[in-house]
Amino acid sequence: VQLQASGGGLVQAGGSLRLSCATSGLTFSSYVMGWFRQAPGKEREFVAAVTWGGDGISYADFVKGRFTVFRDNTKETVYLQMTSLKPEDTAVYYCAADYGVVIYTAARKYNYWGQGTQVTVSS
Repeated sequence: VQLQASGGGLVQAGGSLRLSCATSGLTFSSYVMGWFRQAPGKEREFVAAVTWGGDGISYADFVKGRFTVFRDNTKETVYLQMTSLKPEDTAVYYCAADYGVVIYTAARKYNYWGQGTQVTVSS
């Protein structure tokens, strides 16, 4: 199983980025796909997740209204569209896959992880 995250970079505050996470080796339709982030010196935290059908979506409060998570099941890829970025959004962003249909926000629930992509927001 592989999860390959990409799309990170350096952006000014107020800017936008779209992260992608391409998967292989798993039955994509059987997994909830999530995004987490980890800033230096902090614990990994939940950002957003989406169920296979897209009818179940959850966001952390600090990204509601700014980030959108969605998936393309034909491409077996999940995305995180980030807008109105703030310096405090600076972190390594990870995609993760959890077998099942219920969205969990705890990182320990997720079975597979990507390698992370760095997002840096300058003020």
